[in-house]
Amino acid sequence: MLRDTILVTGADLAEQALALLPSFDIVYAGRTPDEEQLLDLSRRHQPAAIIVRYGRITSRVIEANSKLRVIAKHGAGLDTIDSAAAARRGIAVKAAVGANAPAVAEHTWALILACAKNVAGLDQRMRAGHWDKPTHKSLELRGRTLGLVGLGAIGARVATVGAALGMKVIAHDPYATTAPESVALLPLAEVIAGADVLSLHCPLTPDNANMLNAATLATMRPGAIVVNTARGGLIDEQALADALRSGALLAAGLDSFQVEPFRADHPFISIPNLVLSPHIGGVTSDAYVGMGVAAARNVLAVLQEPA
Repeated sequence: MLRDTILVTGADLAEQALALLPSFDIVYAGRTPDEEQLLDLSRRHQPAAIIVRYGRITSRVIEANSKLRVIAKHGAGLDTIDSAAAARRGIAVKAAVGANAPAVAEHTWALILACAKNVAGLDQRMRAGHWDKPTHKSLELRGRTLGLVGLGAIGARVATVGAALGMKVIAHDPYATTAPESVALLPLAEVIAGADVLSLHCPLTPDNANMLNAATLATMRPGAIVVNTARGGLIDEQALADALRSGALLAAGLDSFQVEPFRADHPFISIPNLVLSPHIGGVTSDAYVGMGVAAARNVLAVLQEPA
């Protein structure tokens, strides 16, 4: 009997995940597969499942797979998968919901604190021989307002830390019917305008693309901080660059970008009050295992059902 194939759009998968899939042939697409590579592998191997780590699963890739029954994301965001094309074929699309939530929440706070305390800037100044203690003033977060867009597994963890630091926490989430006692649910415009620290934790959809743009950024409090560990498409990058250069915003911390990988000549490189990381918020040893295991279980949940 022929074994079904699982295509992994990456170079590896956690051993704990592979241990769940001994009856399948595993094919790896490599670290940065493009559409043509995924089309070639799909046509040659006709996988029953795709575990998505990197690259985009386009309608062309989906249509090239005659046996495909499930697409499982090695993570939470599904914006790299053409879910509509999958739905037309009756192909299940599954996310590893919550598997990397602790890692992303921790990285969110790393970026918030780096912005509030100017960690990177002070480090560079000291390495250049400066001692800025007489002139430097950091931002104290106690008593400030933390605004969250998205109150799922990640946003809720970020909210808990904010409350523990003595911050007022407000949030917008159209899918949330309740919120922790320390969090006030408000309309999106009020969260953006009322936050001293605004942190994004929502999926990217056609409706919220560029939700932070010149108009919405102009409503923010002077000297506010913006942090994005969600999806780069949520922010108009030129508008954010303008707000940072003008001093309207104190700082920003970004872990995701409109185009990835990030270009070496990107305008953000020259902005000193901007902390950058290469979309690694969910990349820890624990999250790597958790996301792999969750993706494998999502694959099995579909493939073990009668076709």
